[in-house]
Amino acid sequence: MIKQSQLIWLAGLTLGGSIVNVGMPVQAQEAALTRLPLSQNLAPEDANPTMEMAQVNSVSSLRDVRPSDWAFGALQSLVERYGCIAGYPDQTFRGDRPLTRWEFAAGLNACLNAIERQTFAGGSELGINDINTLRRLITEFETELATLNARVDDLETRTTVLEDNQFSTTTKLGGEAIFSVSGATGGEPNSDDAQVTFNNRLRLNLTTSFTGKDALITGLQAYNFSAGSSITGTGSVAETLFPNDASLLGEGMTSLSWEPQFAGFNPQNLQTSCGNNSLCLYKLLYVTPVSDKLTAFIGPKAEVTDAFPTIIPFASEGQGAISRFATLNPVLRMSGGTSGTGLASAGGFIYQPNDVIDLRALYGSVNAAIPGNEGFPGTPLGAGLFNGSFIAATQLTIRPSDKLDLGLNYAYSYHQINIDGTGLTGTSGSTGATGVFGDLPLTTPIRFNSFGATVNWRVSPRVNLTGYGAYIMADQAGGGSAYTNLTSWMAGLYFPDALAKGNSAGILFGQPLHRVAAGNGASLSPANIGDRQTPYHLEAFYRYQINDHISITPGAFVIFNPEGDADNDTTSVFTLRTTYTF
Repeated sequence: MIKQSQLIWLAGLTLGGSIVNVGMPVQAQEAALTRLPLSQNLAPEDANPTMEMAQVNSVSSLRDVRPSDWAFGALQSLVERYGCIAGYPDQTFRGDRPLTRWEFAAGLNACLNAIERQTFAGGSELGINDINTLRRLITEFETELATLNARVDDLETRTTVLEDNQFSTTTKLGGEAIFSVSGATGGEPNSDDAQVTFNNRLRLNLTTSFTGKDALITGLQAYNFSAGSSITGTGSVAETLFPNDASLLGEGMTSLSWEPQFAGFNPQNLQTSCGNNSLCLYKLLYVTPVSDKLTAFIGPKAEVTDAFPTIIPFASEGQGAISRFATLNPVLRMSGGTSGTGLASAGGFIYQPNDVIDLRALYGSVNAAIPGNEGFPGTPLGAGLFNGSFIAATQLTIRPSDKLDLGLNYAYSYHQINIDGTGLTGTSGSTGATGVFGDLPLTTPIRFNSFGATVNWRVSPRVNLTGYGAYIMADQAGGGSAYTNLTSWMAGLYFPDALAKGNSAGILFGQPLHRVAAGNGASLSPANIGDRQTPYHLEAFYRYQINDHISITPGAFVIFNPEGDADNDTTSVFTLRTTYTF
């Protein structure tokens, strides 16, 4: 590839009568020119060829060209004799940027047009050597010039068609549709196996930019996971397998990654909301840069993962792991932070001082739009931007090398009812025992201090070692002293380009959220738990990429001691997911 500074040296000196052999093969010219000293070495991102360029009237107006540069004379000749050199808006020339033969032809064509105008105007001082040189250049690049003209004509035609039929000058549409066939066995001893179901989820995202650097994200969603718009989670596998242990608010260890946590109802007021295949707003978020290193975001419908890097390669709900457990660290899910319905109103910042460190923080309120607190059940999560259930969270992401990503999380959250809002474990029981604090009422308020760490190590181009750990401390708010601590961890292997380029596979093992301590009125083993044991999760999947837009993922996971109760049968969930992206 020819450098732009090499083009100037070649074209400028030959037109000035130099002895450069322009008839030699281009490969040989490149080999010779790359041995010459270069004046600069700009980063690729500083060399955007799409930037609008302006005609240079004097070489002294270019900030990055000095008289001591080896190509100064050639550049000066082209500017002053022919007026066919352009610079970038920031008054730089960027002579060390890589140049293709297409760009060489375009630059040559500009100079030829300038010379032609001068010739017809009678102002040209071309000599016989210049004429011969031009003829050789024209012959050498005759094919490229002809093709370039054809490409320009074609681009003009296509641009006209696009302008006449474009959806918007500021907005782009993207989408994802998921079709899945799923089934499950196991569960409570007295439960039935789940029927095989055919579910879907459609998301349409409109991304609007007003300045070219900001983004207003509008997300629309429809799904068919709700069978009756019930608070008990009717339509989920957990409702069928664990009718007594895991039914409230769509929570449970058997949840699929693309399954909304609150399917068919609104947890802000426990009312029916966005039923089967109803198109509803699930995301509304604005992101804008404040400076080179600082970005701000705010939105009335957002989730924690809209701001925090997920790190885990399993994280994509349409392309990654098939279970809710495997995709994210539980700390990111606290307080409904990844409900799939845009539950929180959130605002925060992203600070990136360099390529190694990324610091982000947010504050989110789940009932910011409700002015009056009616209590339970009218407004079970509270009311107002600062007086209802909320979360304040931060994540420090460190990338010490191109093979290692490490995320450290902390979240402080207040929940006005006795649930953690992660959707990862059951919350209700047959005896009335509910929530994080076993055997305490659902209306018990809780404060959480949540700590998490996530890592992804690209051992090789075909193998990633990934995992997370979480420790969550829950304390009763509102005058009580009950407490419960929970832990969770996951370790897995992710295989990019498994068996064929574009495909992927994963296998993982871990422990879903599980109580490890409790006291002062909170029970370590609630009454609905017959034989308290640590739950474990084993999962495997393979994603086959049919083309750029369609993938098929068969997968399955097994839960041992589901919902932390050894009396429950070992539970298996299998699925075949097809994902369409556009």
